[in-house]
Amino acid sequence: MNETEYRQRVDDLMERIEYQIDDSGVDVDYENTGGLLTITVESNASQIILSRQAATGEVWLADRSGGFHFVWQHDAWRDTQSGELLSDMLSRAFLAQADESVVFSL
Repeated sequence: MNETEYRQRVDDLMERIEYQIDDSGVDVDYENTGGLLTITVESNASQIILSRQAATGEVWLADRSGGFHFVWQHDAWRDTQSGELLSDMLSRAFLAQADESVVFSL
């Protein structure tokens, strides 16, 4: 995947996440600036952060449990260590931090 394709995939990813957050009705606020999507849980001010890492072709997820790196592989964003889907890890982060069940389809 070249840099243009990478940037388009990440832009699409961030847009889908925002749409699915809005659709879920969960009580969070988010801001997307320059490839950094910061999601703030209103009830406890904790954050879930997704960031574009163009130099490595990755997307990084940071939440209370730690930091994770994802690469585009087999038509999905997968954790570089476990192979787990970003959508599953993001859903788990929402459950842990917002006490809300949000199913992401990414």
